[in-house]
This record gives sequence, structure tokens and C-alpha cells, in this order.
Amino acid sequence: IGKIIPLLTHTTPNTQMTNALDFSFSDLIAGYIRKVDFPEVFDSQAFIDLETSDGRTFTVKITEACYAELVRNLGEGFQVAPGLKETLTVGRFIHAYGIFYPEASSLKFEAKHILLFGRDGSKLRFEEPDWWVRQIQQLLNFYLEKQFKVKEGETIDFRNFRTDLSSEGEKQDGVQNLDTVSRLVYGFATAYMMTGDERALEAAIKGTEYMQMHFRHRDTADGITYWYSQIDIQRDGSLRKYMGSTAGGDEGGNAIPCYEQIYALAGPTQTYRLTGTQDILVDINDTITFLNRYYKDHGPYGGYYSHVDPVTFDAKAESLGVNKAKKNWNSVGDHAPAYLINLYLATEKQEYADFLENTFDTICEYFPDYGYSPFMNEKFYEDWSHDLSWGIHKARCVVGHNLKVAWNLTRMQSLKPKESYKTFAHQIADAIPAAGCDNQRGGWYDMMERTRKEGEDFNRLVWHDRKAWWQQEQGILAYYIMAGVYNDNEDYLRFAREGAGFYNGWFLDYEQGGIYFNVLANGQPYSLGSERGKGSHSMAGYHSFELCFLAAIYTNLLVNRHPMDFFFSPEPGAWEDNVLRVSPDLLPSGSVELTEVWINGQIYDNFNRKKLYVTLPDSEKTLKVRVRISPAGLTFDADLIKFEDGIAKFALSGELVTAQLRYLKEEVERLPNLKGLDLDLAHLTSISSTGWNYLLFTKQRAGESFTVKLTNLSDTVKNSLLEAELDEEFIVG
Repeated sequence: IGKIIPLLTHTTPNTQMTNALDFSFSDLIAGYIRKVDFPEVFDSQAFIDLETSDGRTFTVKITEACYAELVRNLGEGFQVAPGLKETLTVGRFIHAYGIFYPEASSLKFEAKHILLFGRDGSKLRFEEPDWWVRQIQQLLNFYLEKQFKVKEGETIDFRNFRTDLSSEGEKQDGVQNLDTVSRLVYGFATAYMMTGDERALEAAIKGTEYMQMHFRHRDTADGITYWYSQIDIQRDGSLRKYMGSTAGGDEGGNAIPCYEQIYALAGPTQTYRLTGTQDILVDINDTITFLNRYYKDHGPYGGYYSHVDPVTFDAKAESLGVNKAKKNWNSVGDHAPAYLINLYLATEKQEYADFLENTFDTICEYFPDYGYSPFMNEKFYEDWSHDLSWGIHKARCVVGHNLKVAWNLTRMQSLKPKESYKTFAHQIADAIPAAGCDNQRGGWYDMMERTRKEGEDFNRLVWHDRKAWWQQEQGILAYYIMAGVYNDNEDYLRFAREGAGFYNGWFLDYEQGGIYFNVLANGQPYSLGSERGKGSHSMAGYHSFELCFLAAIYTNLLVNRHPMDFFFSPEPGAWEDNVLRVSPDLLPSGSVELTEVWINGQIYDNFNRKKLYVTLPDSEKTLKVRVRISPAGLTFDADLIKFEDGIAKFALSGELVTAQLRYLKEEVERLPNLKGLDLDLAHLTSISSTGWNYLLFTKQRAGESFTVKLTNLSDTVKNSLLEAELDEEFIVG
């Protein structure tokens, strides 16, 4: 009998160094072009030096097979980039995807795909004033269709909602999780606030009513409301309700996590901002009463416990196991972004401001841990000693939670400034780029070890180097708001833009719609297991919608100084003294103003410009309110009313002087295949020679068929037109 030879053998002596990087691999480089050459070299269009966010430089060969595209939004087709000699300019930020070759002479990189973020190096597509508005519209369309089949004529019925959606948006089972229903309702309400799409309002209202009818337990005798964790729709159509959470197994299941009750309020609270429905406010306040009665630590330590027993509501019950008498980021801090800030914006009641202050004071007192780690601590025992052994978390961190704290501390700084809020936010913002950010490719990592062990130069990634969509949101919002509020570190705006570039470049699913749950470190979609879907216990229409909402607010109102419109639908008599508060977020005092209001499509002037509220007229019907929030001191506005058949109709208001011309120019020049302008000047008080010159040159450059029509000119503007001798050049109506 012959000797059996193993199928896999290796008999050649290994003379190579152990762990040598001697193989090619594909990867992504995000960086700034520092040098460009166009040498006559085989298989080369150009060579560039690309500097990463943390200052490392790579020489990149742009091969003949390499193609370039512009970043595109959901709902857009492929965006062809300009030619390479126009594209490859020094200082421009790009993503280059290609192949590394670790050759004897050096590590070489050859690009196969270049992603650009604007047609030139000075403008970013994702900072166009309506970029995030258009994105949230596409997200709205996706979830309305996948959950309710609205294109097929079906009505919006939340009995048809399902938590688990495939990557194509197909429903997987009969599960309805409390938090995913509420988070999707938040998304619908937010989409209405940004777009005025009545379908979004209908979905938000119906979703809130469904939660109240099927998930709510209102105990009127005890003055509390709490929410069931899950409903299963059985095959016979009957409902099975779950009191304790089914998420987390032994580490979170069979209890009521505080975060589930917190996020139960996310959707209803945002809907309340739109409508003022008093029954929603009753639920919100009664749920807060429930949280304060059973989760709040009324002893000497304060804060909120992470779990309670589902029968007794006891936070110290033995049945809770590893969660007995524990506290964490979610139970302490998630009140603020999930519902409490929005509740304060709607009411401006001192009790909610005090709750917010207590929340952030607690965070600043107990969460920093910079003597031990560049990341905060987020798991605690009852007395705030650190729990470094809990379940899968142990002594680790979630990068997105750190960024979430920085973002929300900066929001709170605008409501009640404190040095402690500012200091902790800056500590996080300054520590994360080196410890939790991918400076090679862009984006922020997931769970990481909080300390480096002996011989380690990098903080270790716990599970993988993938990046989750929601953690990108936290980073983008943290750095944008800190750039806009503090303006004390130019790197913050750079970090925000780099993060927004990675998110918009790689997380948007152009084929199926929606947002990818996770991408690989290099930006390629990850499509395995629960992370391949567009809906799960972890994912619904919350973070992606919230990002659209707040990124638009921070980039437009704080960073780039563009006005924004918001929509509300108050019920008759819903608001005390008929006062509708319309501040979009906690922003620095005096930084924005309420400049225009329309009610039921008509201009309305009973509003407070500085305090951002509208005094509504008495009405027996629901009102449709549109408001315009503008950066303080902005003296000109160009409102795109309609763009049809190549003709753009704008309403201009204020003073069109040289300093304000860029706002009109940006609006006009982003429109594709523009054939003419129709300008309503009813609210334009004056226009400088520079303004007339721009309109004339725009017409001249576009050709003879291009038209400029002016209507509703005041005497002042008409005289200015005559002085410029352009009354025969334009169509005056």
C-alpha cells in the first residue's frame, strides 16, 4: 500500500521574512493632490502625489484603464468627470481606488477608479444647498415603496410595516420592533419638515397612531406610559406582543432596555413638532415619568439604569444578570438626540432644558477617561465605577458614541454654554482622528480596543475594519457643528468634509436605493448576514434621515450661509397661544433668523424674526406652514420656485449687491441644461451694477436663444435697470 500524500504540502524551505508584505492588493486612498505630472510612460495617463488626512504621501500612477466620476446623489445617474488635465489639479481632494504592488524598489500604487467631489476643486457637491434635501426625498421614496407599495396605489398602513428588509428592500418576516417603527416615523416626519411632501406627513401621523394603538401601554391611574418591545404578525393575522426585548440574548434580552423606551419617543416627538397633537405630548410626558420613576437612580449617584425587569420594573432585580444596576451611554445620554432636544425645540419649556442640562453634566462628570484611553468610558456600575467586563463590550469603545457626545455637547452649548461642555467636545474631536478614524481611506471605525498593548502602534479593531453608516453620521455632524459653532480649529471642517465625502461616495446604493448598513474599510459594500439589509433591529429610517436633516442645517445655516425652508402642519388650536416654534436645531443665539413665512401658500407676516416663532391665525382647519430660516445678516435670497423645460423661475429678495452675488450664481450655475431665467423681483429692494452685469454675461455666454425675464420690478429696481440701459436686453413683464 502506497504512502498517502496530503493534498496540500509545502517542502520548499521558507527563506522569506515572516509576515512580509509581498503580494498585491486593492485598496483606497483618500487625499489631497500635491503634485501632478504627465510623463510619457507606458500605461500611464498621469502621476500624482496624494497626501492623506494625516500627512502621509503616496505617489499614484493613473493607468490607462483608470476612469473618473463625480460623486452622485441617490436618484442620479452616473456622473461623468471632466478630462484628466482639468481634473487633476493641485489641492483637490479625491478618492483613488486601485492596486498596491510591493515591489523591490518601492511600494507602488496604480489607480483604476477616481472619485471626485465637485466639477472643480473649490466646490463640493454634497455642500450644494439642496443636496441633503434631494437625498432625504429619495430615502422617503424608498421606504414608502418598500414598506407600503405606494407606487402600486396601496395606502400607508403600518400593519404592513416590517422591521427586516433585504438589501433590495423585500420584507423578510412578520416582526415589528418598537424602535424601528419609531425611528422610521422619525424619518418620515423629518422628511416632511425638509420637503413638504404630504405623503411623509401622512406616514408620520399614521405611524405614530399605530404605535399608540398597538405598542403603547398607557396606565392612566399611575400616570405612566411604556411601550412594548416587539409585535409579531402571525400568519393568521393575529398579533403577538413582547414585553421584554428579544435583542441581545443573555446580555440584553428578557429585560426592558432603557434605550428602547427612549427611542420609542423619537418618531412621535418629531411628529409632534409638525402637528402639535396634544395626545402625543401626553404620551411623551407619561413616558418620561415612567423613565424617571423606574430607570432613574434616585440615590446618591444619579443617572439612569440601563435595564429594568419586564415584570417588576426593578433595575436591581437578580433576573437582569449582567445588567443588574448598570448604567451606560445609551441610558444616560441618548435622551438628548432621540427626543429631548426636539421636545425642547417644540415647547421651550424649562423642565426639558433642565433635563438636558442634567444629562450633559452627568456625561461630562463621569464619561471622560483620558488618563486611561483616548476614548471615553461608556459602561458603568451603579456608583459610576467602570464596568470593564460587561459582555462583548468589555473595556472597549464604540467610536460613534464618542462622536455622538461631541456633537450633542456642542448642540447643548448653544442652549446653556458651559466650559465643561466645550472642553469635553474638543477633547473628543481632537482625539478621534488619530485613534478612531481611518486616515488612509476616510470614515470612522466601529468598535475598538480603548488602549494599546505592548508593542502595538495602532488601537486594535475588535471585530473587523468595516464602517457602519450610523457612525459616519455621528462624525459628520460632530465636526460640521463644531466648525460652525466654535470655528476655532480649521481641521474640524476638513474632517467633516472628508467624512461626508466617504459617506456620499460609498454608502449610497444607487441600484436598489437606500443606504448600505456597512461598507468595507475601502468603501466597497459589505453584503453578508444581517448587515446586508436595509432594515433590521439596528437599522430603519432614522440615522440616514437625521443626517440629511442636520447636515443640511449645519452646512447651509452655519458653514456656507444659505437659507433653508422648513414645513409644518399644525392642528387647530394645538399650540399654546397659537405660537409655533420653528427653530430647526439648537444653534448659537443670534446666528439665524426667521425671514419669511407662508401659510397655505400665502405670504404671512405675523412672526418673530429673532425668536423664531410664528403666531398662527385662528383656524378651524389644519394649516400648512412654510418658513424660511436664514443666517443672521444675510441680506439677499434666491428661491428656486420651479425648474421646467430648461427655464428656472426664481424669487429674489433683499439686496443683490456684489457681496451677495455668489448666492444667485451658485443657484443658477448648478442647474443642468439651463435655457432661461424667469425672475420675480417683487421683494428685491435693490440691485447693483455687478448684479446686472452677471445677468447680462450669463445671457451672453449661453447664446442667443437664452432668455432673461423680469417681473414685478419696484420703482427702485426699474430705475436701476434703466440706468444700466438693459431694459431692451431683458424681457420686462
